Amino acid sequence: MDNTNNQALTPVCPDQRVFDARSHASLWFSLGVGLLVMQVGAYLVPAVGTQEAIWAILLGSALGAGLLAWTAQIGCDSGLSSAGLMHLVYGPSLARLPVLLNVVQLLGWTAFELVVMRDGSSAILQQTWGLDPAAPLTLALSTLVWGLVLAALMAGSMLGLVRGFISRWGLPLVVLSLLWLSWHFLGVAQAKDWQAIWNRPGTGGMSALNALDLVVAMPVSWLPLVADYARHGRSRRGTLGGTWWGYALANVWCYALGVLVASVVEPGTDLVTALLLAQGGLLALGLILLDELDNAYGDLYSGALSAHSLQPQTPLKRFGLWGAVLCTGLAMALPMHNLEPFLLTLSSVFVPLYGVILGRLGFGGGNTPINAGGVNLGTTALWLAGIGLYHALATWAPTWGSALPTLAVTVCLGFWTRPMHDLKAQ
Repeated sequence: MDNTNNQALTPVCPDQRVFDARSHASLWFSLGVGLLVMQVGAYLVPAVGTQEAIWAILLGSALGAGLLAWTAQIGCDSGLSSAGLMHLVYGPSLARLPVLLNVVQLLGWTAFELVVMRDGSSAILQQTWGLDPAAPLTLALSTLVWGLVLAALMAGSMLGLVRGFISRWGLPLVVLSLLWLSWHFLGVAQAKDWQAIWNRPGTGGMSALNALDLVVAMPVSWLPLVADYARHGRSRRGTLGGTWWGYALANVWCYALGVLVASVVEPGTDLVTALLLAQGGLLALGLILLDELDNAYGDLYSGALSAHSLQPQTPLKRFGLWGAVLCTGLAMALPMHNLEPFLLTLSSVFVPLYGVILGRLGFGGGNTPINAGGVNLGTTALWLAGIGLYHALATWAPTWGSALPTLAVTVCLGFWTRPMHDLKAQ
């Protein structure tokens, strides 16, 4: 395949390497903040105790963000997108399969983010104007508005969005909203006996490893995207540090806030409702919903870039606009809440996929080009074995977790089975 006009499979030019450490940190802090992250954090309690949940959040965020940053460093070093890394490790012919699966999951996650934003804005409309949040017209108009905003963003420049809006305006606003919500719910916890909440034991519905796996799941879900942005980094050190600290801080904060909210509200209370009922919660939730928009953009931009790698004759922005239209339609027509298990199942494909990539490219060397049209049978076998291990652990050893053991095994096997000429290059 001629990659001359393929933006995804060609290393970025030096003049496009404009992200410094602050840009990476701003981007990944912003992408790490979201209602979905808080909701997953709320799942930790009361299954595990409050202190056990906090330890799982701290350790899981450090590990997960570290894996994300490690992949970002590979993207910065190579200048390749996520699709390019798949081509490099698995061979151009075989790589088309995971690239296509990545497009499918990213379209699904974009539609899911639109549903999250739609439901949040519908709840705001109910509280402010008394509109029925379940009315078909309200749902359709809310989805359409967010879809149009997403399409407008896709028509612009990704580099300009990250360096302009997110770094200068979006990040300070979302930090202020998180500070306010944290202050409010800490006050509620203090009034309800902070010591009792802090020392609350778990009910035993989740093991410590399961809790750790749940925390790691969020940063790991971004592995198929991170290189698409890290390839624009100026330095490997700034890319590694900015990605790691930016995402780790956001993940810790949002998971912990989810635990805090779940610990002080009545059982069964919806997270969005709890945020709205907080003092100043309407404004804070509105700002978080605006920040949720960059999650949808991040998914869709990477999906468009991966699609462009398969069909380079079609411009990247055209794929982005088509994707925004498609995802808006999916969010309106499909029961996206019921599709979340399917989207999470797809992650079992990408955990071992990136474990092998990290094992092959994450220790230096391993950058030998693969013949056009080739298939790397060795890495393909490791990937498929990793998928089998992931599901085997989930079925027969659920208390161990699946993501971290599968990543550890595939990284080690990917490293140990590297060709000898890659080892000599170090």
